[in-house]
Amino acid sequence: MKIVIQRVKRASVSVEEKVVGSIQKGFLVLIGVGQGDDEATADKYMKKLLGLRIFEDENGKTNKSLADVDGQLLMVSQFTLYANCKKGNRPSFTEAGEPHRAEELYEYMVAKAREQVPVVETGVFGAEMEVSLVNDGPFTVILEDL
Repeated sequence: MKIVIQRVKRASVSVEEKVVGSIQKGFLVLIGVGQGDDEATADKYMKKLLGLRIFEDENGKTNKSLADVDGQLLMVSQFTLYANCKKGNRPSFTEAGEPHRAEELYEYMVAKAREQVPVVETGVFGAEMEVSLVNDGPFTVILEDL
């Protein structure tokens, strides 16, 4: 699994020019599911994601979690996180998870997030999406190989 987390002031995702998900302060989370990923993998990544302390406290230190700041989540599937560009100039996606299984794990992660975060918005799995954001910082964290 590979996850890109961007701390945002606001973010949205659109499909066919219609906004399908939008948030204010929180995390835009791009999720790539790989071959061999399962619910245990997803649980590990969700625990890390929800525990990250990357919001500033009163002293300007990154010491607060999403829950501490009443943050929101926008979760977007993105198999292209598994792009392998080692050979040639056309990326290979052979390490990405099979689409049906990837969708199951993506939906599983969204459900887990909704158990703990009051506002969780999503993109549309497998759709052509346009993602807009105002990155706060900018602050971006990549989780892989946990």
